[in-house]
Amino acid sequence: MAEAIHFDGQVAIVTGAGVGLGRSHALQLAGRGAKVVVNDPGVATDGEAREINVAHTVAAAIVANGGEAIAHRADVSSADDVADMVEQTMENWGRIDIVVNNAGILRDKTFGKMRMDDFRKVVDVHLIGSANVTHACWPIMRKQKYGRVLLTSSSSGLYGNFGQSNYGAAKAAMIGLMNVLAQEGARDDIRVNTLAPTAATRMTEELLPDDALALLAPETISPGVLYLVSKHAPTRFIMGAGAGCYAQTRIYETPGVVLVGEENTPEAVAAAFADIQSPDNQQPMPDAFSQTLKFARNAARARGLELSWDKK
Repeated sequence: MAEAIHFDGQVAIVTGAGVGLGRSHALQLAGRGAKVVVNDPGVATDGEAREINVAHTVAAAIVANGGEAIAHRADVSSADDVADMVEQTMENWGRIDIVVNNAGILRDKTFGKMRMDDFRKVVDVHLIGSANVTHACWPIMRKQKYGRVLLTSSSSGLYGNFGQSNYGAAKAAMIGLMNVLAQEGARDDIRVNTLAPTAATRMTEELLPDDALALLAPETISPGVLYLVSKHAPTRFIMGAGAGCYAQTRIYETPGVVLVGEENTPEAVAAAFADIQSPDNQQPMPDAFSQTLKFARNAARARGLELSWDKK
């Protein structure tokens, strides 16, 4: 039996926590002992402002259940708003252990018909917003020698979805951000993971039939979130989640081929394409330099050479 997961004495910021997935994450973190900053500006799914105080409603529910919570209506795409939220968090509790980047909006349209303002706004909220919140908390976590950061991606970013070029681009960017932050945070025990959820929320209620919506409640995903921000969490893990189902998404690179000298032509690439994409013996790349090293070694080997760094 796994060790019980709890967050007593820890402080968590959850963005977009007024409704849907964020609300579920915040409530479940509080239920396990975390002090929670419930962040939500109270806007519609397209990001347009509405005077809906959903953050305070969720925070009040946590307090009514015996927990500790404060609400903040920061727009995560605003660095000034985020700085104020982090400052208030530190004034209240003096530390930040967990950041769950969940806030997001949709402005769907095919790429040819999309206004670039709508493209930028979606990227600003999802990607820049996640970077803003994480960046503001990063020095605090480094000083503590402890931190857990969760980014939220999507199958639209991992695999694509018609009419969501802005959303898909922002969500795919989470993987690149995670890969770097997981490396940079390792020495200070800051672990960074990514969630790719499928849930019945405001964003999906018009896309899914009622029987699927019943299975895909946000509450079925939050247990995976709690594990990914827990003391014994992994790092650099992409978790697909929905309806109580969990999976790992992995990025691999095939061994590929080596084309030398005059053999290195477009026609040769076309002729070798089946071998280039063959998954046999594919491997994950731990960092960007690993690919450089792989290609250099393969090229040297094909020429009967030994690289200087392999002679050490």
